[in-house]
Amino acid sequence: MTTTNAEKDPSDWTTGDEPATGAQESYLHTLATEAKEEVPDGLTKAEASEKIDELQEKTGRGR
Repeated sequence: MTTTNAEKDPSDWTTGDEPATGAQESYLHTLATEAKEEVPDGLTKAEASEKIDELQEKTGRGR
C-alpha cells in the first residue's frame, strides 16, 4: 500500500515545523467557531493539521 502525504502522520512531515498555511488557518477558524473553541496563534503545519482533525471530529465535518 502506498502512503501519500495526506495519509502520513503530521509529526513525520518534513515541513511539519513550518508555519501553518493560510488555508489551514482559515479552515481552523471556521471549525473553531462551529466548535465554540479558540485556536492558538502560531501553530505549525503539523499542529494545525492535528487540530483540524480534532475539530472535524468534534463538529462532524470531514466525514
